[in-house]
Amino acid sequence: MTDTTIPATDNQDWGFWGTMAEHAAAAWPIASRAIREATDTDPHAVRAFLDSRYGRHFADGVNCQMHHGASLQDAIAKTTAEWMGWRITRRTSRETGIPAGLPYLTGFVMNEAIAVGAFEE
Repeated sequence: MTDTTIPATDNQDWGFWGTMAEHAAAAWPIASRAIREATDTDPHAVRAFLDSRYGRHFADGVNCQMHHGASLQDAIAKTTAEWMGWRITRRTSRETGIPAGLPYLTGFVMNEAIAVGAFEE
């Protein structure tokens, strides 16, 4: 990836930012970089994911890790690894159109980017 900029959230009330609450400002750049590196996707695609309902679910995972004692950095790394370890099932593929077998994180980052036209920026 050549573009290393981190676009700001477009959704401070919901999604990842809203769910991370007081940790949002610190968590946003860490999560953006971790997801971009794990999925090899465009920063705007990552923003679309983090601003979506799936970004909220990702933040739930981060908060859970932190609740169990992980630092913010480690919580994001663990949640990223967890989502990359899951695979899109045939059922999820039928429901979303995301190809079965893709890592869950990659699939939903790309799906949300397509939904908001993030690849056109």
